[in-house]
Amino acid sequence: MEFWLGTHEPAWLGRLNVPLFVSHRRLARRRSLPRAIGSWALDSGGFTELSMHGGWRTPREAYVEAVARYSEEIGKLAWAAPMDWMCEPIMLATTGLSVREHQERTVVNYLELRDRGPFVPVLQGWTLTDYERCVGLYEEAGVDLATLPLVGLGSVCRRQHSWEIGTIVGELSGRGISLHGFGVKKVGLAKYGHALASADSMAWSFRARRSPPLPGCTHKSCSSCAHFALRWRDELLAVLEQPDALF
Repeated sequence: MEFWLGTHEPAWLGRLNVPLFVSHRRLARRRSLPRAIGSWALDSGGFTELSMHGGWRTPREAYVEAVARYSEEIGKLAWAAPMDWMCEPIMLATTGLSVREHQERTVVNYLELRDRGPFVPVLQGWTLTDYERCVGLYEEAGVDLATLPLVGLGSVCRRQHSWEIGTIVGELSGRGISLHGFGVKKVGLAKYGHALASADSMAWSFRARRSPPLPGCTHKSCSSCAHFALRWRDELLAVLEQPDALF
């Protein structure tokens, strides 16, 4: 499984040679962009945008143009998330739409973007039945997810360690779908990381805010510290090699 280290520090793209996961919301505000020295992937920032506005305010064309700019100026962009619609209950309450409507909008957006950049499809839902229905929506649109190199699995971050997500991952990967788990942390990866093609997380920053600075660090908190993030990443990769150590 390939792990993408989440970061809110775009400058790390030019400093760290490990796979990074960076949000469009962090990059869009910058006039100048770093040149990447390693592979990275782009988060659309959809959860924040839907939470703030109850829908997508960013125009589709503006996002496509931004991704093209990142690909050219930063380089080494492996893939980008589409403008998908998450299905957590709190998100449904914010948008006033149903799970089915969020899924349909997610599929339509991928169809609009897929030939315009390195966009990957995303499966959205809440229950296993929901995700299976989302697979069906892609199939109805002529998209065979099992033939694609990567498919995002959305709406799992805040319940990533639950048995239900493990079942969902197992069922979908059993169909031959190469899944990327958004925001999957150590416990979740220890349980079902073997069934994922890749995952990302920036849980290191949350942990750093609640921990003293590392020896030698002069800042008050390591919540934006590359040394802390890399040490946390090493610990996570060790867990992936010996997942039983957590239990």
